[in-house]
Amino acid sequence: MQRFRIHFAAILLVMCLIPTGTPVWAGSETGSNAGTDIQSIKVLDLDMTAKIALAESPTLAAAQQRVEQARQLVNQARGTYWPNIVADGSVNRVELSETQYKTQVASAQVLNPLATIQNPDDYYKAGVTANWTLFDGFRRKFTNAGARHGQEQSEQALLDARRLLLSAVAASYYRAQLASEGVAIAMADESFNLKQVSDANARLRVGTGALSDVLNFEIQANAAKDDLINARQEYVAAMTGLAALLGIPDARFPEGLSLAALEEESGTIMEMPKQATQITYAHENRPDILATAKGIERADADIGTAKSRYYPALVLSGNVSGEHSESRFFEGDDVGNSVGLFLNWDLFSGGADRARIAEAKHKKKEEIKNLDALKISVANEVNDALIGLKAAQQQLELQRKNASLVQRNRDLVEKEYAAGQASLVRLNEAQRNLTQAQSRLAFARLSLRFAWSTLYTATAKSLDLYSKY
Repeated sequence: MQRFRIHFAAILLVMCLIPTGTPVWAGSETGSNAGTDIQSIKVLDLDMTAKIALAESPTLAAAQQRVEQARQLVNQARGTYWPNIVADGSVNRVELSETQYKTQVASAQVLNPLATIQNPDDYYKAGVTANWTLFDGFRRKFTNAGARHGQEQSEQALLDARRLLLSAVAASYYRAQLASEGVAIAMADESFNLKQVSDANARLRVGTGALSDVLNFEIQANAAKDDLINARQEYVAAMTGLAALLGIPDARFPEGLSLAALEEESGTIMEMPKQATQITYAHENRPDILATAKGIERADADIGTAKSRYYPALVLSGNVSGEHSESRFFEGDDVGNSVGLFLNWDLFSGGADRARIAEAKHKKKEEIKNLDALKISVANEVNDALIGLKAAQQQLELQRKNASLVQRNRDLVEKEYAAGQASLVRLNEAQRNLTQAQSRLAFARLSLRFAWSTLYTATAKSLDLYSKY
């Protein structure tokens, strides 16, 4: 006899095979005003789960650091517009050999017979040099533009990391909620069979029932208890996985915390969005598309940087320096200065500059093709999500109707059995059909939410829904 335990385990297996990029955002409209302190939360809904994940995820923290790195690269590029000022100084103590000393004295006395040389002697030097690039063929302009586009790419990568994290969190949350629904179904099955055990014992005591009926319902009740044990185990495992994803210490939620009840499907969840609108939204808002578009702009800046080598570089340089060998204090006669304007122009590089420009242009073409391919891929992803959403809506309508019919049938068979008009086998079958129909309905309800989440992830609308976090 196929029990609910087997059926529910199969459902969880299918859920685990669904990609983690399929969260559900619809149906979590209530939200929560609690803080991110997990100890203060009694009922965990999807909004609060997303808030905790976005605040605590080390993956997002790492992506944020990459954004900061890119921002500092922009600051480095801006620094090239300012003069470069360098101060230098030195102190040397020179002690000549006897031969060197005599040679230098003799040389000095040629000009001045009274000249003497200190041995050993200290030499002091100090100076400040300033170099200011006035023109470099617009290299700085394009380098700054490239750095800015790189920062914007990093920011889009951070948003894409948020999108994927929200996807994984919602997937894990609804797996736990499916397990919770399984616990409720198993408890109802156990309660029904325990009631039948009690009724069968009562009939046996008054002589209108059979011992075989009592034994049958006891067997069914024990099987239901086994289903409940397995359902609770699956729920604990799902909650542990969710806690680990959220970074909860020891991957364990505090005692007393429960998941929010699965809300009834509103009218909007059963509506079909327009295909063209969804694709347009995705093309305008997907972070990976926007990052690739910034890559094209960055490639443009690289082309400008490569072309700057065709132009001369003009540098204004100034220097103030002093040298003294008698004391560490400089006087006016010890200090000199210079100022100059220097032009540097590479007239021929063996074709290397032309090759660099060609390389940068091909890089831009590559980015353009990557963007075209990505847009096609995103459109296909949105189309697949819409197809899945339509099928999920139809499945939910079918399973809801079927569950209602099976419930009515089970209730009728139960009354007929109590009146002696239906067999025990038929009642067992009707109850088994009910538990299976209820599990299929729970799976259909969550599949619909997963279908919506697939669409929201494909279009990046999930970022708007959780932009406040």
